[in-house]
Amino acid sequence: MSRHIILLSMKNSYPSEVYMNGKWLPAAEATVSVFDRGFMFGDGIYEVTPFYGGKPFLLQEHLDRMSYCLKEIDLEFEKKDLKKLIFEAVDRAGLAQNDCAVYLQVTRGKAPRTHHFPQQVEPTFLMYAFAVQLEGFEDRKLTIKLSPDIRWQRCDIKSISLMANTMLNSEAIQKGHFENVLFRNNRITEGSHSSIFFIKDQKVYTHPEGPEILSGITRRFVIELCTELEIEVIEEAVSLEELSAMEGIFLTGTTTQILHVTSVFQNDRELYNSSEAGAITKKLQEAFRKKTRGL
Repeated sequence: MSRHIILLSMKNSYPSEVYMNGKWLPAAEATVSVFDRGFMFGDGIYEVTPFYGGKPFLLQEHLDRMSYCLKEIDLEFEKKDLKKLIFEAVDRAGLAQNDCAVYLQVTRGKAPRTHHFPQQVEPTFLMYAFAVQLEGFEDRKLTIKLSPDIRWQRCDIKSISLMANTMLNSEAIQKGHFENVLFRNNRITEGSHSSIFFIKDQKVYTHPEGPEILSGITRRFVIELCTELEIEVIEEAVSLEELSAMEGIFLTGTTTQILHVTSVFQNDRELYNSSEAGAITKKLQEAFRKKTRGL
């Protein structure tokens, strides 16, 4: 049984420089208080936005989602010239002509430890750019595993509190898989760090938006691509029983892009196998590549 692990991560362990609370600093000098609520509670949100050859992709959509998440957790944060700072991060990292991504994080800030939200606290803001491998996604193949969705009930909030997600993804990696795809009440929701799509009878299926999944920016873009390509999309959850009848499966995400799934396992038992991507997956991958590369 061949399993393919793809780690789309930072090329270096740490960025050399970060932007934190109004200043550019060497990463080693950027610190937070032990009483920061991000450190204490995971009380904050984050966003990751991609750049292709130094050009942003769906930047405003990522910032809009960030604003939505801040509103949902009642965290007031307004950063003037945020777009300008994002471009500056890419430039200062020497990535203005490269594939990369920018990480942004806002926590509620330093405050005495209480379970309720403190008032009049200055948020902690962190941002940096990092190189990422985005080329050649259409040639990659991967396997996934299925697990019960043990996460909280507000997956639409891109929270920095990711213990359940990291536990689930680590479990998948240890088993030789790329991702752990989750289910609730026998219906598949999403991956620990990706969205999932299914193909059957020339139609594309994916879980509807709501608190059970993150509103993936790439997910939404792929749905728009389907409309452009006259591929019918049905926003409806696929059950575990329906899985074996699917004709194609792919994952989407900011750095995942569109990746073909070859096999799905549950408790080490293979439930689905498709060695080669089908016509719809290939069509979407090619359209996505053209959009992101300006071809």
